[in-house]
Amino acid sequence: MARPAPSSANRSRAPRSAAAKEPGGSGHWLWGQHPVLAALANPKRRIRRLLATADAQTTHAHALESAAQKRGSLLPPIETQDRAKIDLLLPPGALHQGIALQCDPLPALAIEDLIAAADGQDNAVIIILDQVTDPHNVGAVLRSAAAFGALGLVVPDRHAPDETGTLAKSASGALETLPLVRVINLARALEQLKAAGFWVAGLAGEATRTLAESKLSGKIALALGSEGEGLRRLTREHCDLLVKLPQTDLVESLNVSNAAAVALYELIRR
Repeated sequence: MARPAPSSANRSRAPRSAAAKEPGGSGHWLWGQHPVLAALANPKRRIRRLLATADAQTTHAHALESAAQKRGSLLPPIETQDRAKIDLLLPPGALHQGIALQCDPLPALAIEDLIAAADGQDNAVIIILDQVTDPHNVGAVLRSAAAFGALGLVVPDRHAPDETGTLAKSASGALETLPLVRVINLARALEQLKAAGFWVAGLAGEATRTLAESKLSGKIALALGSEGEGLRRLTREHCDLLVKLPQTDLVESLNVSNAAAVALYELIRR
């Protein structure tokens, strides 16, 4: 089922992305092998400090050298620290693997940026999360969305986690490669996507058709709600249709990140 040709959409103001302040001064911290190396490889990421143990510098020598060559004087010198010192700068329990960096948040993007990225493509997928507040879940969805080739992830500016090290660690580097867009008004963003030729499908357990049975094609925006509450009423009203994943009655529902991965696989395999 393909959507009719898109009409023009009004441009809306992009929300300002706020840095989540964490222990260790201004900016925020990313930690762990995948988030840090991905941030170093991302020219849009401004790095303030880079800390690593001697062992980590040896292990990641090639990636660190490549980042130094590409960034030049924009990359601060590596501060050699032991694990205990890095522990003190990060939230309790952070699994940093001997490497961490302090940085500015990524530049804010708008829904129009995703629409522009889909321009000229016959098929595209965007994931929308409606008030999913757990940074582990949002990070895991980012990782799955990147793995299955989605264009980006859209979240409301409020009732969604900030861009923190916890989210980045769960995303395993995908935060640097997959656009994360915050919108002030989620319902308005859905209407903009529809005006741009996207079918908006909401994932809901009470839907009468499965995602496979809906036979969606072309440009698709898939909306998922929080565990327990699901999609809000206003979000449902702005969806073109509601769909579900086939599952047994042995469990009430899937974790939102697991549901997103299954749904993305179903969409991409087409």
